[in-house]
Amino acid sequence: MSTKALRLGTRRSKLAMAQSGQVADAVRRVTGRPVELVEITTYGDASREHLTQIGGTGVFVTALRDALAKGEVDFAVHSLKDLPTAQPEDLVLAAVPEREDPRDVIVARDALKFADLAASSPRGVARIGTGSPRRAAQLNAYARVHGLDIRTVPIRGNIDTRIRYVHDGELDAVVLAAAGLSRIGRLDEVTDFLSVDTVLPAPGQGALAIECAADDAALIDALGELDDPFTRVAVTAERSLLAALEAGCSAPVGALADLPPLSAPFERGTHRADGQIVNEMRLRGVVGTTDGSRMVQLSTTGPVPETHDGAMALGRELAAEMLAQGAAGLMGEQAQ
Repeated sequence: MSTKALRLGTRRSKLAMAQSGQVADAVRRVTGRPVELVEITTYGDASREHLTQIGGTGVFVTALRDALAKGEVDFAVHSLKDLPTAQPEDLVLAAVPEREDPRDVIVARDALKFADLAASSPRGVARIGTGSPRRAAQLNAYARVHGLDIRTVPIRGNIDTRIRYVHDGELDAVVLAAAGLSRIGRLDEVTDFLSVDTVLPAPGQGALAIECAADDAALIDALGELDDPFTRVAVTAERSLLAALEAGCSAPVGALADLPPLSAPFERGTHRADGQIVNEMRLRGVVGTTDGSRMVQLSTTGPVPETHDGAMALGRELAAEMLAQGAAGLMGEQAQ
Protein backbone atom coordinates (compact mmCIF):
# COMPACT_ATOMS: atom_id res chain seq x y z
CA MET A 1 0.00 0.00 0.00
CA SER A 2 1.09 3.59 -0.60
CA THR A 3 2.07 6.09 2.08
CA LYS A 4 -0.60 8.56 0.97
CA ALA A 5 -2.98 9.68 3.73
CA LEU A 6 -6.17 7.66 4.05
CA ARG A 7 -9.37 9.71 4.21
CA LEU A 8 -11.83 8.57 6.89
CA GLY A 9 -15.42 9.74 6.45
CA THR A 10 -17.23 10.54 9.69
CA ARG A 11 -20.27 12.36 10.99
CA ARG A 12 -19.55 15.68 12.68
CA SER A 13 -21.03 14.96 16.13
CA LYS A 14 -18.77 14.86 19.17
CA LEU A 15 -19.43 11.14 19.60
CA ALA A 16 -18.83 10.32 15.94
CA MET A 17 -15.60 12.31 15.90
CA ALA A 18 -14.41 10.57 19.08
CA GLN A 19 -15.07 7.05 17.83
CA SER A 20 -13.70 7.83 14.37
CA GLY A 21 -10.58 9.26 15.98
CA GLN A 22 -10.08 6.02 17.88
CA VAL A 23 -10.46 4.02 14.67
CA ALA A 24 -8.07 6.39 12.87
CA ASP A 25 -5.42 5.71 15.52
CA ALA A 26 -5.87 1.96 15.08
CA VAL A 27 -5.69 2.20 11.29
CA ARG A 28 -2.47 4.23 11.53
CA ARG A 29 -0.97 1.47 13.65
CA VAL A 30 -1.87 -1.38 11.30
CA THR A 31 -1.15 0.40 8.00
CA GLY A 32 1.67 2.79 8.89
CA ARG A 33 -0.19 5.44 6.88
CA PRO A 34 -1.49 8.81 8.05
CA VAL A 35 -5.27 9.07 8.41
CA GLU A 36 -7.23 12.30 8.06
CA LEU A 37 -10.83 12.74 9.19
CA VAL A 38 -13.30 14.09 6.62
CA GLU A 39 -16.37 15.53 8.34
CA ILE A 40 -19.69 14.89 6.59
CA THR A 41 -23.15 16.16 7.56
CA THR A 42 -25.85 13.50 7.24
CA TYR A 43 -29.59 14.00 6.87
CA GLY A 44 -30.12 12.66 10.38
CA ASP A 45 -27.77 15.31 11.76
CA ALA A 46 -29.39 18.17 9.85
CA SER A 47 -33.04 17.26 10.50
CA ARG A 48 -34.72 18.25 13.76
CA GLU A 49 -37.56 15.77 13.30
CA HIS A 50 -37.82 12.67 15.46
CA LEU A 51 -36.23 9.59 13.90
CA THR A 52 -39.57 7.79 13.80
CA GLN A 53 -40.88 10.60 11.55
CA ILE A 54 -37.97 10.62 9.09
CA GLY A 55 -37.72 6.86 8.85
CA GLY A 56 -34.64 6.13 10.94
CA THR A 57 -33.10 3.66 8.51
CA GLY A 58 -30.03 5.08 6.81
CA VAL A 59 -30.50 8.72 7.85
CA PHE A 60 -27.03 8.80 9.47
CA VAL A 61 -25.42 6.62 6.81
CA THR A 62 -26.44 7.63 3.28
CA ALA A 63 -24.23 10.73 3.00
CA LEU A 64 -21.18 8.77 4.17
CA ARG A 65 -21.88 6.01 1.65
CA ASP A 66 -22.34 8.59 -1.10
CA ALA A 67 -18.91 10.04 -0.26
CA LEU A 68 -17.41 6.53 -0.51
CA ALA A 69 -19.08 5.92 -3.86
CA LYS A 70 -17.75 9.23 -5.23
CA GLY A 71 -14.23 8.52 -4.01
CA GLU A 72 -14.26 11.51 -1.68
CA VAL A 73 -13.22 9.28 1.25
CA ASP A 74 -11.40 5.94 1.39
CA PHE A 75 -13.37 4.41 4.24
CA ALA A 76 -16.08 5.38 6.70
CA VAL A 77 -16.91 4.66 10.33
CA HIS A 78 -20.52 4.09 11.39
CA SER A 79 -22.29 3.19 14.59
CA LEU A 80 -23.34 -0.29 13.51
CA LYS A 81 -26.85 0.08 14.91
CA ASP A 82 -27.47 2.90 12.38
CA LEU A 83 -26.69 0.73 9.34
CA PRO A 84 -29.55 -0.58 7.21
CA THR A 85 -29.48 -4.37 7.14
CA ALA A 86 -29.16 -4.49 3.34
CA GLN A 87 -25.50 -4.14 2.31
CA PRO A 88 -24.77 -2.32 -0.99
CA GLU A 89 -22.89 -4.52 -3.47
CA ASP A 90 -20.20 -1.90 -4.07
CA LEU A 91 -19.34 -1.54 -0.36
CA VAL A 92 -18.06 -4.00 2.23
CA LEU A 93 -17.89 -4.07 6.01
CA ALA A 94 -14.14 -4.51 6.18
CA ALA A 95 -14.02 -4.61 9.97
CA VAL A 96 -16.25 -4.77 13.02
CA PRO A 97 -13.92 -4.01 15.96
CA GLU A 98 -14.43 -5.43 19.44
CA ARG A 99 -17.72 -4.25 20.84
CA GLU A 100 -18.08 -1.84 23.73
CA ASP A 101 -20.64 -2.44 26.49
CA PRO A 102 -23.95 -2.82 24.58
CA ARG A 103 -26.21 -1.85 27.48
CA ASP A 104 -28.43 1.19 27.84
CA VAL A 105 -27.92 3.46 30.82
CA ILE A 106 -29.86 6.03 32.82
CA VAL A 107 -28.63 9.52 33.61
CA ALA A 108 -31.01 10.73 36.29
CA ARG A 109 -31.43 13.63 38.67
CA ASP A 110 -30.11 13.20 42.20
CA ALA A 111 -28.03 10.16 41.09
CA LEU A 112 -31.17 7.99 41.19
CA LYS A 113 -31.57 4.44 39.93
CA PHE A 114 -34.33 3.66 37.43
CA ALA A 115 -36.40 1.76 39.99
CA ASP A 116 -36.34 4.74 42.38
CA LEU A 117 -37.28 7.48 39.92
CA ALA A 118 -41.06 7.31 40.12
CA ALA A 119 -41.26 7.09 43.91
CA SER A 120 -39.18 10.23 44.37
CA SER A 121 -40.54 12.38 41.54
CA PRO A 122 -42.17 15.64 42.67
CA ARG A 123 -44.61 15.21 39.79
CA GLY A 124 -45.75 11.81 41.03
CA VAL A 125 -44.69 10.30 37.71
CA ALA A 126 -41.14 9.98 36.42
CA ARG A 127 -40.58 11.65 33.06
CA ILE A 128 -37.90 9.70 31.16
CA GLY A 129 -36.57 11.03 27.86
CA THR A 130 -35.78 8.78 24.91
CA GLY A 131 -36.12 9.05 21.15
CA SER A 132 -36.21 5.27 20.80
CA PRO A 133 -39.47 3.29 20.50
CA ARG A 134 -37.44 0.21 21.50
CA ARG A 135 -36.38 1.77 24.79
CA ALA A 136 -39.84 3.19 25.45
CA ALA A 137 -41.49 -0.19 24.85
CA GLN A 138 -39.24 -2.07 27.25
CA LEU A 139 -39.12 0.59 29.97
CA ASN A 140 -42.91 0.87 29.93
CA ALA A 141 -43.28 -2.92 30.00
CA TYR A 142 -40.93 -3.17 33.01
CA ALA A 143 -42.80 -0.35 34.76
CA ARG A 144 -46.15 -2.09 34.23
CA VAL A 145 -44.89 -5.34 35.74
CA HIS A 146 -43.21 -3.67 38.71
CA GLY A 147 -45.83 -1.01 39.43
CA LEU A 148 -43.62 1.97 38.55
CA ASP A 149 -45.30 5.21 37.45
CA ILE A 150 -43.28 6.51 34.50
CA ARG A 151 -43.90 8.43 31.31
CA THR A 152 -41.52 8.16 28.36
CA VAL A 153 -41.03 11.47 26.58
CA PRO A 154 -39.75 11.61 22.97
CA ILE A 155 -36.56 13.68 22.64
CA ARG A 156 -33.79 14.26 20.11
CA GLY A 157 -30.37 15.84 20.23
CA ASN A 158 -26.78 15.00 21.01
CA ILE A 159 -25.58 13.69 24.36
CA ASP A 160 -25.08 17.18 25.81
CA THR A 161 -28.58 18.24 24.81
CA ARG A 162 -30.19 15.14 26.27
CA ILE A 163 -28.38 15.32 29.60
CA ARG A 164 -29.22 19.04 29.82
CA TYR A 165 -32.92 18.12 29.97
CA VAL A 166 -32.17 16.44 33.29
CA HIS A 167 -29.94 19.19 34.66
CA ASP A 168 -32.57 21.81 33.75
CA GLY A 169 -35.31 19.86 35.52
CA GLU A 170 -37.43 19.23 32.40
CA LEU A 171 -36.97 15.47 32.76
CA ASP A 172 -36.22 13.15 35.64
CA ALA A 173 -33.90 11.02 33.52
CA VAL A 174 -32.74 10.24 30.01
CA VAL A 175 -31.72 6.92 28.47
CA LEU A 176 -28.45 6.71 26.56
CA ALA A 177 -26.07 4.04 25.26
CA ALA A 178 -23.23 3.06 27.58
CA ALA A 179 -20.86 2.75 24.61
CA GLY A 180 -21.37 6.34 23.49
CA LEU A 181 -20.72 7.77 26.93
CA SER A 182 -17.66 5.55 27.29
CA ARG A 183 -16.18 6.73 24.00
CA ILE A 184 -16.41 10.40 25.00
CA GLY A 185 -15.21 9.77 28.56
CA ARG A 186 -18.48 10.52 30.39
CA LEU A 187 -19.40 7.20 31.98
CA ASP A 188 -19.09 8.86 35.39
CA GLU A 189 -22.40 10.64 34.71
CA VAL A 190 -24.31 7.34 34.53
CA THR A 191 -26.58 6.77 37.53
CA ASP A 192 -27.81 3.29 36.54
CA PHE A 193 -26.79 0.59 34.06
CA LEU A 194 -29.89 -1.14 32.70
CA SER A 195 -29.55 -4.91 32.71
CA VAL A 196 -30.16 -6.53 29.33
CA ASP A 197 -32.81 -8.56 31.17
CA THR A 198 -34.67 -5.26 31.58
CA VAL A 199 -33.88 -3.55 28.27
CA LEU A 200 -32.36 -5.40 25.33
CA PRO A 201 -30.18 -3.06 23.26
CA ALA A 202 -30.63 -2.20 19.61
CA PRO A 203 -29.18 -4.76 17.19
CA GLY A 204 -25.51 -3.92 16.82
CA GLN A 205 -25.47 -1.42 19.71
CA GLY A 206 -22.00 -0.79 21.09
CA ALA A 207 -20.29 -1.92 17.89
CA LEU A 208 -18.69 0.10 15.11
CA ALA A 209 -18.65 -0.68 11.39
CA ILE A 210 -15.70 0.20 9.17
CA GLU A 211 -16.84 0.32 5.56
CA CYS A 212 -14.93 0.75 2.30
CA ALA A 213 -15.23 0.07 -1.41
CA ALA A 214 -15.65 -3.61 -2.26
CA ASP A 215 -13.01 -3.42 -4.99
CA ASP A 216 -10.21 -2.06 -2.76
CA ALA A 217 -8.66 -5.40 -1.83
CA ALA A 218 -5.54 -3.93 -0.23
CA LEU A 219 -7.51 -1.64 2.07
CA ILE A 220 -10.00 -4.39 2.93
CA ASP A 221 -7.09 -6.61 3.94
CA ALA A 222 -5.50 -3.88 6.07
CA LEU A 223 -8.72 -2.87 7.81
CA GLY A 224 -9.46 -6.53 8.46
CA GLU A 225 -6.72 -6.45 11.10
CA LEU A 226 -9.20 -4.54 13.30
CA ASP A 227 -11.98 -7.11 12.98
CA ASP A 228 -13.16 -9.00 16.07
CA PRO A 229 -14.65 -12.37 15.03
CA PHE A 230 -16.91 -12.76 18.08
CA THR A 231 -18.34 -9.26 17.69
CA ARG A 232 -18.92 -9.78 13.98
CA VAL A 233 -20.76 -13.07 14.37
CA ALA A 234 -22.88 -11.65 17.20
CA VAL A 235 -23.98 -8.51 15.38
CA THR A 236 -24.56 -10.52 12.20
CA ALA A 237 -27.07 -12.69 14.07
CA GLU A 238 -28.74 -9.63 15.61
CA ARG A 239 -29.03 -7.82 12.29
CA SER A 240 -30.31 -10.98 10.59
CA LEU A 241 -33.13 -11.10 13.14
CA LEU A 242 -33.92 -7.43 12.46
CA ALA A 243 -33.95 -8.01 8.70
CA ALA A 244 -36.14 -11.11 8.98
CA LEU A 245 -38.63 -9.11 11.04
CA GLU A 246 -38.57 -6.60 8.14
CA ALA A 247 -37.97 -3.84 10.66
CA GLY A 248 -35.77 -0.77 10.41
CA CYS A 249 -33.37 0.60 13.00
CA SER A 250 -36.07 2.91 14.42
CA ALA A 251 -38.49 0.01 15.07
CA PRO A 252 -39.19 -1.16 18.65
CA VAL A 253 -36.89 -4.18 18.25
CA GLY A 254 -34.17 -5.19 20.70
CA ALA A 255 -31.65 -7.96 20.12
CA LEU A 256 -28.46 -9.19 21.71
CA ALA A 257 -26.23 -12.11 20.85
CA ASP A 258 -23.85 -12.79 23.70
CA LEU A 259 -21.54 -15.52 24.86
CA PRO A 260 -22.92 -17.02 28.11
CA PRO A 261 -19.56 -18.00 29.67
CA LEU A 262 -18.47 -14.39 29.36
CA SER A 263 -21.74 -12.60 30.08
CA ALA A 264 -21.40 -12.26 33.85
CA PRO A 265 -18.39 -9.93 33.80
CA PHE A 266 -19.89 -8.08 30.84
CA GLU A 267 -23.08 -7.47 32.83
CA ARG A 268 -20.95 -5.92 35.56
CA GLY A 269 -19.60 -3.51 32.99
CA THR A 270 -16.14 -5.05 32.78
CA HIS A 271 -14.48 -6.36 29.65
CA ARG A 272 -14.81 -10.02 28.85
CA ALA A 273 -12.15 -12.24 30.36
CA ASP A 274 -9.39 -13.27 28.00
CA GLY A 275 -8.46 -16.90 27.51
CA GLN A 276 -11.88 -18.44 28.14
CA ILE A 277 -13.08 -21.02 25.65
CA VAL A 278 -16.46 -20.03 24.23
CA ASN A 279 -18.62 -22.73 22.68
CA GLU A 280 -22.14 -21.31 22.82
CA MET A 281 -23.87 -18.12 21.76
CA ARG A 282 -27.23 -16.94 23.08
CA LEU A 283 -29.46 -14.76 20.91
CA ARG A 284 -32.30 -12.83 22.50
CA GLY A 285 -34.91 -10.74 20.72
CA VAL A 286 -37.82 -8.54 21.78
CA VAL A 287 -40.57 -6.61 20.02
CA GLY A 288 -43.20 -4.58 21.84
CA THR A 289 -45.75 -1.83 21.59
CA THR A 290 -44.31 1.45 22.80
CA ASP A 291 -46.72 1.63 25.74
CA GLY A 292 -45.35 -1.69 26.98
CA SER A 293 -48.73 -3.40 26.98
CA ARG A 294 -47.76 -6.21 24.60
CA MET A 295 -44.38 -7.86 24.17
CA VAL A 296 -42.90 -10.81 22.31
CA GLN A 297 -39.56 -11.83 23.80
CA LEU A 298 -37.73 -15.05 22.94
CA SER A 299 -34.22 -16.47 23.04
CA THR A 300 -32.22 -19.35 21.64
CA THR A 301 -28.83 -20.79 22.52
CA GLY A 302 -26.58 -22.89 20.30
CA PRO A 303 -23.03 -23.39 19.11
CA VAL A 304 -21.17 -20.21 18.16
CA PRO A 305 -21.72 -19.90 14.39
CA GLU A 306 -18.52 -20.48 12.46
CA THR A 307 -19.66 -18.75 9.29
CA HIS A 308 -21.55 -15.66 8.20
CA ASP A 309 -24.34 -17.87 6.84
CA GLY A 310 -24.59 -19.69 10.17
CA ALA A 311 -25.03 -16.42 12.06
CA MET A 312 -27.62 -15.26 9.53
CA ALA A 313 -29.54 -18.51 9.94
CA LEU A 314 -29.61 -18.14 13.73
CA GLY A 315 -31.18 -14.69 13.44
CA ARG A 316 -33.75 -15.82 10.88
CA GLU A 317 -34.78 -18.81 12.99
CA LEU A 318 -35.45 -16.72 16.09
CA ALA A 319 -37.27 -14.10 14.02
CA ALA A 320 -39.53 -16.81 12.59
CA GLU A 321 -40.44 -17.91 16.13
CA MET A 322 -41.17 -14.31 17.12
CA LEU A 323 -43.33 -13.74 14.05
CA ALA A 324 -45.25 -16.92 14.85
CA GLN A 325 -46.08 -15.37 18.23
CA GLY A 326 -47.41 -12.14 16.70
CA ALA A 327 -44.35 -9.90 16.53
CA ALA A 328 -45.33 -8.37 13.18
CA GLY A 329 -48.44 -6.79 14.66
CA LEU A 330 -46.43 -4.92 17.31
CA MET A 331 -43.88 -3.12 15.13
CA GLY A 332 -46.05 -0.55 13.37
CA GLU A 333 -47.19 1.23 16.53
CA GLN A 334 -45.43 4.44 17.47
CA ALA A 335 -45.30 6.30 20.75
CA GLN A 336 -48.23 8.61 21.36
